[in-house]
Amino acid sequence: MQGPRLYAHRGAAVELPENTMQAFRRALDVGANAIETDCHVTRDGHVVLAHDASGVRMAGVTRAIADATLDEVRAWDMGKRFVDRDGRRFAGEGFRMPMLEEALVELRGVPLNVDVKSRAADAAARVVAIVRRANATETTLLTSFDARVVRRVRALGYEGPTGLARSEVLALLCAPTRALRVLRLRGNAAQLPHRLGPVDLGRRAIIDKCHALGLDVHYWTVNDPERARSLYAMGADGVMTDDPRALAGAYSDRHPPSSHRAARRCTLLIE
Repeated sequence: MQGPRLYAHRGAAVELPENTMQAFRRALDVGANAIETDCHVTRDGHVVLAHDASGVRMAGVTRAIADATLDEVRAWDMGKRFVDRDGRRFAGEGFRMPMLEEALVELRGVPLNVDVKSRAADAAARVVAIVRRANATETTLLTSFDARVVRRVRALGYEGPTGLARSEVLALLCAPTRALRVLRLRGNAAQLPHRLGPVDLGRRAIIDKCHALGLDVHYWTVNDPERARSLYAMGADGVMTDDPRALAGAYSDRHPPSSHRAARRCTLLIE
């Protein structure tokens, strides 16, 4: 991954229903230059973008994605239960669950962080195949809390970057740098909460340790602009936020606007 990133966590998730194409587009329009999203696999084998394993929280549907077909989940209203901070409701406004292929095509060239949450045995293989078909391995970081999924992605020879699994993050935080150089963590990015209870992980020592091991470090989920400025100042390679509009200033204070954002602005003017 090249250059620091402002990741929109599930898109512009405080403004629009999360993990929808509308939320992704809004995030890029207001200042994000990368997208964080999650994926599951439907009963008929399609990879779709959603954080939860079921439709309960967002669509009010008490069904697991893994038990539903693509046509069924595409019919769910992903804005049904979403209310923004101004109290606006989004039911019936056309928010649908996108497929991974759809996002890779529409967001071509935008760095994507895809968290594989599906428990399906072939989930990793399906995701890798889709990213390869889209010629998007260079810009798509694949990760999962589940070490088995991450190991499978790497075993498939995935050409793009991978994040550290939970067990690898624990090793990173607990083991000395000298030992980790011997163990040789295989991922490309450590993705950490900026705070873990009372423990502050957003420290220069941790960032420097990651860099010494050849790892980028991305922090989640940061919605305070001042905290974001501090993390970028210490050398963080990415910050994930629910509110990219609020953090856009913290990012642009230290980094020029992304070429994608400039290109999209031109496209909007042309349209």
